Amino acid sequence: MTEAAHVQLRQDGPVARVTLDRAAARNALNLPMCLALREVFATLDGDADTRIVLLDALGPVFCAGADLKERQGKDETWVRNRRLAAFSAYETIERCSKPVVAVVDGPVVGSGGEIAMACDFIIASPKASFRFPEPQWGTVGATQRLQRVIGKRRAKELLFTGRAMPVEEAYGLGLVARLVDDVAATAEEVAAQIAKAPALAMALTKQAVELGEEVALATGIRIELAQIERILADGGWRKGIDSFSRDVTGKAEG
Repeated sequence: MTEAAHVQLRQDGPVARVTLDRAAARNALNLPMCLALREVFATLDGDADTRIVLLDALGPVFCAGADLKERQGKDETWVRNRRLAAFSAYETIERCSKPVVAVVDGPVVGSGGEIAMACDFIIASPKASFRFPEPQWGTVGATQRLQRVIGKRRAKELLFTGRAMPVEEAYGLGLVARLVDDVAATAEEVAAQIAKAPALAMALTKQAVELGEEVALATGIRIELAQIERILADGGWRKGIDSFSRDVTGKAEG
């Protein structure tokens, strides 16, 4: 296990576990944590042995949002640079070539939602909730990822009111992909399933989805075809066919 500022990184074979480790402050996001997240995910992106990343948090709160206490006594330039550091952290998580799964077992507020939404999908427990109170705090945030996940009008309602959204509602809107009682066990199962898939196919699938999100369908199909060409050139696809054939044969015999 390695530790950066308020962020733990543990490696368990192909599964990397990144943990927000500032429980005494309800894992509120401060500048050192922003820098640590960017460093950790940049490292994982280039690690050939890592196949899947689980991102969770210590304590009963996933993340209480930005640490507003650290802004006391600071000027506008510092606050702007601090926000840029946060944006860079979110983007580094989002651009990681490995699948990244947020494991949420408590309330998520503001910047915590940005961290979770930067992941590929969220597994949450009934103890989770989501709140985006930035306008209530006199600032602006979560205006872009949130609307892309749940739609513009629902995002406006959450941002304008600052209300806490129950996890059941978040699941219904697609913000949460899996709602389960035991998030830790489910995360282990999901990680094992993803880790055994061919790494190149998984990376290219993630890339194709991301690139195709905001283009016309015809352009998206061309993106997918380009990824298929890379798979064919690599030759590893034959192993997938062989593995599939063995699975089918084994199930038929069983």
